[in-house]
Amino acid sequence: MAKKLFILDTNVILHDYNCIHSFQDNDIVVPITVLEEIDNFKRGKDQINFNAREFIRILDGLAGDKLVKEGVSLGPGKGKIQIITNHQHNAEVDAIFSSNNLDHRILSVAYYLTHERKNRKTIFVTKDVNLRLKAKSLGILAQDYFTDRIQDIEKLYSGKRIIHNFNELFIDQLYRDEGVIKPAESAELDHLFPNEYLILKSQQKSALAIYNSKEAIIRRVEKRNAYGITPRNAEQTFALNALLNPEILLVTLSGKAGTGKTLIALAAALEMRRFYQQIYLARPIIPLSNKDLGYLPGNLEAKLDPYMQPLYDNLNVIKNQFNENDKAFKRINDLLEYEKLFIAPLTYIRGRSLEKIFFIVDEAQNLTPHEVKTIITRAGEGTKIIFTGDPYQIDTPYLDAQSNGLTYLIDRMKGQSIYAHITLEKGERSLLAELASDLL
Repeated sequence: MAKKLFILDTNVILHDYNCIHSFQDNDIVVPITVLEEIDNFKRGKDQINFNAREFIRILDGLAGDKLVKEGVSLGPGKGKIQIITNHQHNAEVDAIFSSNNLDHRILSVAYYLTHERKNRKTIFVTKDVNLRLKAKSLGILAQDYFTDRIQDIEKLYSGKRIIHNFNELFIDQLYRDEGVIKPAESAELDHLFPNEYLILKSQQKSALAIYNSKEAIIRRVEKRNAYGITPRNAEQTFALNALLNPEILLVTLSGKAGTGKTLIALAAALEMRRFYQQIYLARPIIPLSNKDLGYLPGNLEAKLDPYMQPLYDNLNVIKNQFNENDKAFKRINDLLEYEKLFIAPLTYIRGRSLEKIFFIVDEAQNLTPHEVKTIITRAGEGTKIIFTGDPYQIDTPYLDAQSNGLTYLIDRMKGQSIYAHITLEKGERSLLAELASDLL
């Protein structure tokens, strides 16, 4: 079978700088226009700037005349990579799309190679949906970058399972004993993941539980309070259980707006404060209409305030559980003043040391899988990391419900003994907020 030829768009490389190693033994073409665009992203502190620099370093390691001429091998079992410098202005493309547009110049290269190398299957890879449609209108095979994309979002791990008509004697035993061995005859409990949560229901009774894979037992989950915040449903109870468990070092909480993801994570952080040196609460900055922050008025602090305000709002909800004279109320103000509770854009925290940190990353659906990996791999001894977000509310171009970092993390981490996930389903802000979330 002939090798395929993949033409890479700029956004694929900025999404994953190591993408050229994801195409097995097939060959890769990078149009020179892509390198021009990547050059514009080299400077900066964001992940996209890091990816641009790393990709250029990788190419530099392959440097030589062959890279531009016939291409160079990417290694044993891999294909070749080639940079196309002789840009082709195809009349068919120019007749429809402006040749001055960089995307259209890349499209011209894809069109040229599709017709020049008819003996090979040529595929244009881009995360830009609109550009894929343009490519297909010209008869060019085009697809998304699938390497870090999960196949079926509807089957994404929820972190819990509900079992009806369960053995009532087992539920009684759960309330009586600290842990109960998983009954072998219960097919509903087959293939449980470590730290998977259970809602067990008999005709008369019910129990919330968690599966402990190390001991192969099921433990009952009790409803707990965290810094004045009491869970209002089973999923919130499970979330707090995972957040307050020191043996679980990585937690993901997903769910629509108003389900309490950030509030519960922050309440748990304050409850567990004595076990950590600091609490970090961060979120990625996605400027309005993708405009740079410089577009906004005021100094840097004023520019960032609107993006950080939701985090402060959650903190105020917790503070309002107490009287202003209470120690718990004053302690929050002290933690903020002395930066023991640090709220900041994610960019500001990436360079910090993550030793004994309770680290909450809010709006994680706006991160790429590589950004999520970068954050987790910085975790030092004694650090716990929590990612919260709604996989269906993406504010970043080129990410969707199946390719964002939160979804990817949930899919890849399920089954790990130090990981727990729960999908929060019921909105708890108000009846109005729940109705709007469901219907609008």
